[in-house]
Amino acid sequence: MRGDQAAGWPAPPPPPLLLMLLLLLSRAAALHPSELFPYGQSRGDQLLQEGDDESSAAVKLTLSLRFYDAQFSDLYVGTNGIISTQDFPRETQYVDDDFPTDFPAIAPFLADIDTSGGRGRVLYRQDTSPGVLGLAASYVRTGFPLSGAHFTPTHAFLATWEQVGAYEEAKRGAPPSGELNTFQAVLASDEFDTYALFLYPANGLQFFGTRPKESYNVQLQLPARVGFCRGEVDDLNRQGPYFSLTSTEQSVKNLYQHSNLGIPGVWAFHIGSTSPLDNVRPATIGGDLSKARPSAPLGQSFSHAVALEDDYTQDTLDDYDENEEEIEYPPSEPAEASNGHSSVDVSLGESSPLDPHTKERRLQGETDAPDLKGRVKSSEQPGTRVPAPPETEGDSPAPPGEAPPPSPEGGAGPADQDALPAHPGGEAALPNYPGPDHGPHLGQRGQVVGVEDDISSNTEVFTYNAANKETCEHNHERCSRHAFCTDYATGFCCHCQSRFYGNGKQCLPEGAPHRVNGKVSGHLLVGHTPVHFTDVDLHAYVVGNDGRAYTAISHIPQPAAQALLPLTPIGGLFGWLFALEKPGWENGFSLTGATFIHDVEVTFYPGEERVRITQTAEGLDPENYLSIKTNIQGQVPYIPANFSAHVAPYKELYHYADSAVTCTSTRTYSLMSGAINQTQTYRIHQNITYQVCRHAPRHWAVPVTQQLNVDRVFALYSDEEKVLRFAVTNQIGPVEGDSEPTPVNPCYDGSHTCATTARCHPATGVDYTCECASGYQGDGRNCVDVNECATGFHRCGPNSVCVNLLGSYRCECRSGYEFADDRHTCILITPPPNPCEDGHHNCAPASQARCIHHGDGSFSCACLPGYAGDGHRCTDVDECSENRCHPSATCSNTPGSFSCRCQPGYYGDGFQCTPEPTQRPRTVCERWRESLLEHYGGTPRDDQYVPQCDDLGHFTPLQCHGKSDFCWCVDQDGREVQGTRSQPGITPACIPTVAPPTVRPTPRPDVTPPPVGTFLLYAQGQQIGHLPLNGTRLQKDMAKTLLSLHGSIVVGIDYDCRERMVYWTDVAGRTISRASLEPGAEPEMVVNSGLISPEGLAIDHFRRTMYWTDSGLDKIERARLDGSERRALFHTDLVNPRAIAVDPIQGNLYWTDWNREAPKIEMSSLDGENRRILVNKDIGLPNGLTFDPFSKLLCWADAGTKKLECILPDGTGRRVIQNNLNYPFNIVSYADHFYHTDWRRDGVIAVNRDTGQFTDEYLPEQRSHLYGITAVYPYCPGRK
Repeated sequence: MRGDQAAGWPAPPPPPLLLMLLLLLSRAAALHPSELFPYGQSRGDQLLQEGDDESSAAVKLTLSLRFYDAQFSDLYVGTNGIISTQDFPRETQYVDDDFPTDFPAIAPFLADIDTSGGRGRVLYRQDTSPGVLGLAASYVRTGFPLSGAHFTPTHAFLATWEQVGAYEEAKRGAPPSGELNTFQAVLASDEFDTYALFLYPANGLQFFGTRPKESYNVQLQLPARVGFCRGEVDDLNRQGPYFSLTSTEQSVKNLYQHSNLGIPGVWAFHIGSTSPLDNVRPATIGGDLSKARPSAPLGQSFSHAVALEDDYTQDTLDDYDENEEEIEYPPSEPAEASNGHSSVDVSLGESSPLDPHTKERRLQGETDAPDLKGRVKSSEQPGTRVPAPPETEGDSPAPPGEAPPPSPEGGAGPADQDALPAHPGGEAALPNYPGPDHGPHLGQRGQVVGVEDDISSNTEVFTYNAANKETCEHNHERCSRHAFCTDYATGFCCHCQSRFYGNGKQCLPEGAPHRVNGKVSGHLLVGHTPVHFTDVDLHAYVVGNDGRAYTAISHIPQPAAQALLPLTPIGGLFGWLFALEKPGWENGFSLTGATFIHDVEVTFYPGEERVRITQTAEGLDPENYLSIKTNIQGQVPYIPANFSAHVAPYKELYHYADSAVTCTSTRTYSLMSGAINQTQTYRIHQNITYQVCRHAPRHWAVPVTQQLNVDRVFALYSDEEKVLRFAVTNQIGPVEGDSEPTPVNPCYDGSHTCATTARCHPATGVDYTCECASGYQGDGRNCVDVNECATGFHRCGPNSVCVNLLGSYRCECRSGYEFADDRHTCILITPPPNPCEDGHHNCAPASQARCIHHGDGSFSCACLPGYAGDGHRCTDVDECSENRCHPSATCSNTPGSFSCRCQPGYYGDGFQCTPEPTQRPRTVCERWRESLLEHYGGTPRDDQYVPQCDDLGHFTPLQCHGKSDFCWCVDQDGREVQGTRSQPGITPACIPTVAPPTVRPTPRPDVTPPPVGTFLLYAQGQQIGHLPLNGTRLQKDMAKTLLSLHGSIVVGIDYDCRERMVYWTDVAGRTISRASLEPGAEPEMVVNSGLISPEGLAIDHFRRTMYWTDSGLDKIERARLDGSERRALFHTDLVNPRAIAVDPIQGNLYWTDWNREAPKIEMSSLDGENRRILVNKDIGLPNGLTFDPFSKLLCWADAGTKKLECILPDGTGRRVIQNNLNYPFNIVSYADHFYHTDWRRDGVIAVNRDTGQFTDEYLPEQRSHLYGITAVYPYCPGRK
């Protein structure tokens, strides 16, 4: 592929040869690399410069190109697989972000591509040759047999990315990856329309995405984005329409394995027209792209990634039988999109021929049976479950009153579909069938898809209404912050990011321990004794990486707690929920997330006592703790207090149906006391119900049955602690040890006869019951919609309108109203009042106080400098009574300020006054002037030089020769400044070199009273706290919030004692900011680019410099305090740099690197010289670091060794201060104490430096992790 292809492309073929070419291309085989459009420098291609983020100069188009509703005359080609009508921003602003971009984009493969070092090349050109234009026209006419039937392009633009590689971080000794991609984009235009062709040859895509450069130490793989977008369309930065074809790795792989016009690897799109074309239209021959959705209004997202979402096994890809009987079928096109963002639902079956009138081939294994079922190629695999109709997030039921189309057999479509095998993408994979009498297929979701049929066909036209479809743009906030949102044909779904697991709405980190908090209530008969308890505490701790789950329930009355010992399912739920997964199998939380109901019915034998346990999970709290409520009701056998219960290890089979998991088993337990050993049993039925997102294909792959292996079971009640404890160790995986197949309940294999809008409830054996789903009524086999709006069974509040939907309803607010938090009540849209602007506050007058608005209608008052009070009443501070002026000056107090003026006979600024001499001695200028005047006889001629002096005898900056125009500048000593002598008529702009005399009275610039006392500042997520010190004791009652920073995660913090400014790092905003400690001061960002994870921060108040660590970039950087003069000090041999400290006096910089393999503490000079390791032995996780300017000790808090240690800067004198810390994060020293933030206590802990004793602690009212901490002195250490 390195060579040019010109030689392989003859002159334009005559019509018979063109027909042969079309027949050649109509085969089902993938596109060969030689079948790309001809390219190469010999064809006139220009070559893009090598690099990671290069873009071409503007290509001036001979014919303006139409893109969406606009016309463009320039095109730009970028390294990163993208073409635009405007020059590209820096790649960091778009290459690692979601699609669409905020600028116009044509993206055949948008990813982080790097052609440095000869790894591929990018070529582009305009072309008007008949061969190229003819081939482009053939593709377009095939993909658009109606609208493109007469398309004859006059100009084409080609861009080819040949053998290009992904950007890779340089790794020592690691060769570059051999995965290289080749693809091509062709834009064909005439005067009225523009079409785009994307070509991906066989094996041309060897990598399918790239890792974001700014991935915050997370191994993310961002799939390549393929599609089109109009960019921002107005001054309000509103996103214009866009069309997206990919969102997952599988969808990118399908680019070269499938097609929307019949040749695997070739894709065609109508992207611009003089006629109304509000969004891109894809070709629809052979890719079943006929399911085009009307677009949503401007501002509503509607992704098309589902177009390539289907999960295919290898043996179904490109598996064609060349000898199969061929079937003719009529072509189809999607209806024109209306506006906004359109969606494409692609059920990628087989490819179809390039020529619309040739015949297509079918997948192997299809038969010639005339009925629909016989024409469906099943993709169902053993062990997968059959989908049911949707009823959860993002569903889009068919519009009310719209009748479904008839099935190919003439029967009712929906009734027949339950027997169809499931397609992984949720749609049956149907081959195109012949005959105009067949209506379009009604999808498995009960949605009617739109088709534009051939004019000769009598097929009825059905349209799909996407108005009710929920999409990511307006619902992404319903996903976890550790998840991404993906739009599918019928709605959106949330998916946990890499290294997290859950259902997408709630995601937890893999391998990390988890906690559960909850309440337990019960009404029990223990034997025959009633026992009641309400809202007793439940706590569970789960070790996620080995499947251990510990549960503790406190303060249950002793008889009930003793009787509950055998009921390990109370704690066993958490075992199933967080079980250790065997490869390819999923634990409970991966399916249910944090919202589900666990119903348990237990029957004890031989007494047949029955008890029911209901556990309701209510989501995750801000700390990611699972919240759960447990209710226990029924009768349990009495167990004497001196008996213990023992449950042997067991195995249970969990059966997975749609939105439900069931398990039925018998457990045996032993009651033991001394020599007594009684064996008892109970029968247990478990049912777990949860909501599942049915729009994505992922959840259908969950096996019908999984086996939970409980290796260890432990139950104990402590009468002293009043705590009931359970412990289990769990693994989940395949069914093991079954010698004979077990009969499958019809609810599990989909062979039941329940209505499509009913739930199937399994019973014993093969029995089951049917229950109409919520929003429907009937006997379960026949269910009809309940009109909640007509019957009044809705929760729409005043000022809202109820709209009935199939199986549900929707509330819509009237004009001028918006939804409240319950999404049912409508409230008037009114912005919160601002008392500071409308005058409804009780602060002192604006000349004395400042009103501070807090954004929610509340405010506070603060007196201005020069006034004292609470902000509501402010009185002038009489600075004159404090004797601030010089004794020989007069002080004049003014409202809010004062001034000083030297008394007669003195001169100065009022703060310093010096007696005036009786007669000032003559200056050099004056003596020289007098000498020359005497030499000139008292009256100089016009051409004679006389020095010019000011009133104080200084040389004036501008000197001239007599009355001539020959002038020059002089310094304060009268010496000529070189290069200032001017020509006649030009006066030089001389700058004074001596400050002008002071104008009195002069107010002192720092009239604000000096700070009083010392206090601590600590970072706590979205706020910075203020904790005063009384000596070294924490004044907890005086603690308050200094700054609230919503949307931030403040980590590093330090203080500039000279300007009384606090500085902090924000890992959420990727910024470094500062704010004055003056009342009402507002934050100011000083660094807001080029950061990923800024953590540690240190201020050098001497040199006015700040230093910080970035664990995302593995860098240590420095800059001036205003963010200027920024440069990286170190960017090598760093893995996880965190804490940083500075010694301004000696000029040393210290930092920690908690690289788990080789943790260390390093140091260097402040300019980055003489880097060396200070400590690298006997440390584990050095989180916090502080330098004490008084003792000259460098000290660190280690969360790995649990120690607080100190050392001298020369590496000597290392000693342990405290060896029993909890989990320190950051540390600061003051006087003879250390203060560190602790993640176990979520507070500030004080440690005496001399004794090592814990002396005090402060736990903020808001319980969340504290990060950085610093001390604010009333003066600068090391200065007077």
